[in-house]
Amino acid sequence: MGKSKIAFYWAASCGGCEIAVLDINEKILEVVEKAEIVFWPVAMDVKYKDIEALPDKSIDACFFNGAIRNEENERMAKLLRRKSKILVAFGSCACDGCVVGLANLWDKESVFERAYIETPSTSNPDSVTPRTSVKVEEGELELPEFYDTVKTLAQTVDVDYFLSGCPPPIPCIIQAFDSILSGNLPPKGSNFLPNKSICDECPREKKDRKISEIKRIYEIEDDSKTCFWDQGVVCMGPATRAGCGAQCPNVNIPCTGCNGPGPRVTDQGAAMMSALASTLTDPSVINQVVDPIGTFYKYSLAASILRRKVTR
Repeated sequence: MGKSKIAFYWAASCGGCEIAVLDINEKILEVVEKAEIVFWPVAMDVKYKDIEALPDKSIDACFFNGAIRNEENERMAKLLRRKSKILVAFGSCACDGCVVGLANLWDKESVFERAYIETPSTSNPDSVTPRTSVKVEEGELELPEFYDTVKTLAQTVDVDYFLSGCPPPIPCIIQAFDSILSGNLPPKGSNFLPNKSICDECPREKKDRKISEIKRIYEIEDDSKTCFWDQGVVCMGPATRAGCGAQCPNVNIPCTGCNGPGPRVTDQGAAMMSALASTLTDPSVINQVVDPIGTFYKYSLAASILRRKVTR
């Protein structure tokens, strides 16, 4: 029996998930002993045409990181879905849209205007913005179409498994590799992160959780022991999936929600606002939250019920 064939792809994301693959350290040697990496553009010279030439379902597992931001991302998602037996949404961008998904507060024209015209450091006297094709002396250059809406991988193609996190926790990446290479897989649709919340992993002491004032982290003298909620600081732990060992609270930073919605949570932001509302001494206190979208939907706007700002 030959080696399993594995692929990695990087769509609209920061690239941290690519680094996380290497952060499994010497475990990577066990992976390459059992599997052949047939496609990994960030690490090897492989062309799209090489993947197109492969028989359908000839890739045993593809780890697809990044949201779907443009035409190329979508084309590759559909191509790799067709070529792969198992497609894993790898990282928060693929699973939930992540920070990339916050672009859904604007449309394409607004994004281009800000990025290429309005920014103080930009010199663009002719107000040129990206276009799908342009003719130059050497020929015609093409760019993929930039979409108005950022989508998750599962909003684009059928996804077999999810491995959320920004980037995914290293132990969970190792578990995913072990499960796939051994064939001991969980039910389709499962997340390789645990079915519990960050609060279940957090060692901080939880008290009465009655909030009369919402503060930001720099406005308190954290004692490193008390739950952030009891100190009036919004922490996304109750609505966020575990798996990281509560890394941020353990270094005195409230959870920002990067592992995505917790188990049985449909909308991470709505669940968090509901939890917060139940602890307030006065409902109007919620108005003290600075940047509600960035607080409650920082990593999951594209996957949420809201999805995006309405455009007309």
